[in-house]
Amino acid sequence: MNRLWQIGQTVLGLIFRHPVTGTSIIPVLPDGRIVLIRRRDNGRWGLPGGMVDWGEDITTTVRRELTEETGLELVKIRRLVGVYSAPDRDPRIHSICIAVEAEVQGNMEVHDALEISEVEAFLPTALPDGGLSHDNEQHLQDYFQGKTTLA
Repeated sequence: MNRLWQIGQTVLGLIFRHPVTGTSIIPVLPDGRIVLIRRRDNGRWGLPGGMVDWGEDITTTVRRELTEETGLELVKIRRLVGVYSAPDRDPRIHSICIAVEAEVQGNMEVHDALEISEVEAFLPTALPDGGLSHDNEQHLQDYFQGKTTLA
């Protein structure tokens, strides 16, 4: 399966040769906890998010990905945290990630069991050890420092 994915990446890269746009969401519950998802592809905790579908704007993508991956409802996007475009930020493809802070509500539940194995809320002072998926640690660091990053 891993080799098939590598071949698929190569073919897509040859055909399109353009980065893909996606989102990372920093979901904040009313009590201040931050919601993370555990990814099935690498077993690591990370921020919910995903690729922008054709015909979607960023807000629609945030709302859709948040619901698909966490079961939570978007109340509002509070702020832009950053735009991350380093070619190696995502090991799967060259993607440009728009990271946002989002006020959320509802009950946490995994809806996309193919991609996500768990969803859990953490106090900002008690995030999981061991490194987050992709460059999500940078997104959270910028968020906690109140930065808006273009990288």
